[in-house]
Amino acid sequence: MAKLRAIFTVLVILACVSISECAKKPVIVARKEDIPYIKCQVCEKLAAQLHHQVEKKQADIEPKKISEYQIIEITENVCNLKKAEADWILLIDIVEQGDKLQLVEQESEGQCNSECKTIERACQEVLGYADTDAAEYLYNSKPDIDSFVNYLCKDLTTACSAKPPPVPKDRTPGEVFVPKSSKEAEMEKIMKSMEGMPGAPGMKMYSRDDLMNMKNFGGEDADDEDDDDDDDDTQFPSKLGKALRDKESTKSDLKQKITHGIIKTKDTLKEHASKVSNWLRRRWSGLRKAASKKSTKAGEAEL
Repeated sequence: MAKLRAIFTVLVILACVSISECAKKPVIVARKEDIPYIKCQVCEKLAAQLHHQVEKKQADIEPKKISEYQIIEITENVCNLKKAEADWILLIDIVEQGDKLQLVEQESEGQCNSECKTIERACQEVLGYADTDAAEYLYNSKPDIDSFVNYLCKDLTTACSAKPPPVPKDRTPGEVFVPKSSKEAEMEKIMKSMEGMPGAPGMKMYSRDDLMNMKNFGGEDADDEDDDDDDDDTQFPSKLGKALRDKESTKSDLKQKITHGIIKTKDTLKEHASKVSNWLRRRWSGLRKAASKKSTKAGEAEL
């Protein structure tokens, strides 16, 4: 058992090494000053992504009908780079073209730099508190992609209501688009899929230097400990060994049941919390609209 645990630990650590360099990089922030130049383009790509992801989700769960809650979940995650729904942002490069900034889609995901964070921030500003309304429109109206782009970027928000201003000539150019290796992209997808799993949030990335400085990592003491375990194993009678293995198996089954229960409870609580949040947003939106109409009527009356 000690050997198996040691092997599993090493495999997990080695899997994290390929992306460990990210842990020591300086904090990357969005360039807020660039958002006005790309906001409309981000909205159009965002709308296309929402439409595509909802259709894909529907295809995955057929013959069942996609629920409004599932659509809301997509809209809540599509602008969050920590979620798989926002992976589309990693494919986009911001390119300078004269006095304009152009969003150019690449063939593979790139390293997330300030341009990546800028697109994420622009996406969040576009969607804002309109995510529930967008989800409701997708669920009830089932629009085609062009209709939804027009609805999100011109009717529901003002992202494309005006032409973007020209880019200043003294603007500092953005970073060069650097593609990820296929292994790194795959590892990040695995890490995102583990988000929310028991124990996963506490996982830590280590650099190669950190690993080599770890006590007993690759040292002789670890080998000696494994040898001692082997000696101890040979001293146990076969029946006792079987009893211990059966006990370990029972513990494992119990742990799986507990873990499954925790995940199920968490999902249920999350769904209820989302419903309450959506109700509050709709209520707040209704109050704001009513206040706006009242203010408009009062202004007309004064005239």
